[in-house]
Amino acid sequence: MKHDVHIIGGGLAGSEAAWQLGRRGFTVRLSEMRGTGERSPAHQTDALAELVCSNSFRSDDDEKNAVGLLHHEMRRCDSLIMAAAARAQVPAGSALAVDRDVFSAEVEARLSALPAIEIVRERIDVLPESGLTIVATGPLTAEALAGSIGRATGADSLAFFDAIAPIVHRETIDMDICWMASRWDKPSKLGGESKDYINCPMGKEQYLAFHAGLIAGEKTAFKEWEANTPYFDGCMPIEVMAERGVDTLRFGPMKPVGLDNPRTGRWPHAVVQLRQDNKLGTLWNMVGFQTKLKHAEQVRLFRTIPGLEQAEFARLGGLHRNTFLNSPVLLDRQLRLGSAPHVRFAGQITGCEGYVESAAVGLMAGLMAAAELAGRDWRAPPRTTALGALLSHITGDAEAETYQPMNVNFGLFPPLPEVKKKQRKEAYTARAKEDLATWLPAMTPAAQG
Repeated sequence: MKHDVHIIGGGLAGSEAAWQLGRRGFTVRLSEMRGTGERSPAHQTDALAELVCSNSFRSDDDEKNAVGLLHHEMRRCDSLIMAAAARAQVPAGSALAVDRDVFSAEVEARLSALPAIEIVRERIDVLPESGLTIVATGPLTAEALAGSIGRATGADSLAFFDAIAPIVHRETIDMDICWMASRWDKPSKLGGESKDYINCPMGKEQYLAFHAGLIAGEKTAFKEWEANTPYFDGCMPIEVMAERGVDTLRFGPMKPVGLDNPRTGRWPHAVVQLRQDNKLGTLWNMVGFQTKLKHAEQVRLFRTIPGLEQAEFARLGGLHRNTFLNSPVLLDRQLRLGSAPHVRFAGQITGCEGYVESAAVGLMAGLMAAAELAGRDWRAPPRTTALGALLSHITGDAEAETYQPMNVNFGLFPPLPEVKKKQRKEAYTARAKEDLATWLPAMTPAAQG
């Protein structure tokens, strides 16, 4: 069918952009490479909006947390991704985590039900020369299209490594050693007892041996073009963290603080936590254990963790490259490419980091395109909101020379120095909600049902 907008990439950003346009009656051709017999190194299925790393959308606290605030704002904007997450939610303490298969199926079903959206399984190798286009091909853009983008931007893309955490079969975890609890016994977002994580305790000697094994373990060899690629701190491989000091992990993903072992009544020396990965509760991922260790080495070393001696892995950790644009230089305030303004970019390829941030940028790209098609002026969300702060950072507020992928955080918001530090997070979120309520009616006209 003839389309108003061509969206390239059916991940979280592309799916969200298509939803925002399709719900307003604009026709969309959504092109997705997976389903043609090709996949990126990180994807395992042909499903739209596949979650390739964690199954968590992180904190859902919209009063004290920036990403929780972003959840709130996206819900107010009729976000497909947030609606699908609600349908697929699994227990994760105060975080929002999902059954990844249910989540992807929900996204695809809702998009398929919109008559204005045509989902086409095809590989796009060249940027379209005309017609409104949104490129949301993510951190693993196929080589041919990446080359076309490179020629259009006149600049080399930047890149960093993104590592994948292992997933364990629940029935192979020894619960005579492990126990279930959330840190500080924080209540579950889904109600009931605060027992959303499986905790594997380590004594000091066990921890030191494990730490040494991480450093000595055989790693995946780098290819020549990967040799100087930096890591993103928010997704750093656990063995790289271990190299930074013997206690680094004990202040990071293996932090024991607030976790009383019911068998001793004390905090362990270190803890490995696992979080539910599907609704059935049969799969659990190792929190913060993204890794570039070779697969055989992972199995050997992770089975030295108390309670995981007989662990069977549904998926082992992996490593892939994440490519993104120097957006503060290349994109305007409406995410349009300076050298080809009919082309917008959305999602991780713009240099945002995280599932929610990627979808949020897709949401805004969809709203921008809808405004353009309707002949309306686009006014960006206030910078005091999570949406506005993220957009501003990507499209010009960040330092171009040192631009790196960024999660949403209160450091991106206009400061509130007059508010006491202990009250500042609540002040940021209260201001954002008030300003969003003023912006929403004019800039997000109602969808068509």
